[in-house]
Amino acid sequence: MSFTYAELKTAIQDFTDNTETSFVSNLPVFIRTAEERIFKLVDLENFRINQSASMSTGNRFFGAPPHFLASFSLSISVNGSKQFLLQKDVNFLQEYWPDSSERSVPEFYALFDDSNFLIAPTPDANYDAELHYYYRPTSLTAGAAGGTTWLSVNAPNALLYASLTEAYIYMKGEQDVLALYEQRFQESLMRLKNLAEGRENNDAYRKGLPTQERT
Repeated sequence: MSFTYAELKTAIQDFTDNTETSFVSNLPVFIRTAEERIFKLVDLENFRINQSASMSTGNRFFGAPPHFLASFSLSISVNGSKQFLLQKDVNFLQEYWPDSSERSVPEFYALFDDSNFLIAPTPDANYDAELHYYYRPTSLTAGAAGGTTWLSVNAPNALLYASLTEAYIYMKGEQDVLALYEQRFQESLMRLKNLAEGRENNDAYRKGLPTQERT
């Protein structure tokens, strides 16, 4: 089973038996909120990406990509060798390197705001950098009615029940039904987490196939 954008909107209306105008107009909001919730709860390999950029001499800030969610690593090329920076918090960097006018080879980085990383020490040269990070993919709601996304194809139940939870909160529906939708979402989320954080990172050659004792 999978959903197109139009199919998911229809399913939400069918499950909630709600075709009221304001409810229908908010369907994209329910879906986007559901997507955001899933992206924040599950580390999906499919949404990791590398980006090459450059750190500038004397500039202690390094731009974050517009669809950035979380970093996995940041490295620079030093004399032809890749050197990984250690991620710390902003306070550590400001205490470690209080005078931003002093320059040296960068060792640490921290997310400063939505658009920038803070680097310490302040770069003493232009360095080729590579950021490996978790990104926010384009929402299903940004495409055509017949469009799909990775989540709508590979995690349709998680996306459906997360959307239903948001829709039912909007409706101020019965708590027992809301609890059921949330339970179904959590069950689907657990299966997705097993895929993302287990099966995607192992293979049968090294780990062997999973076994279960008979009872």
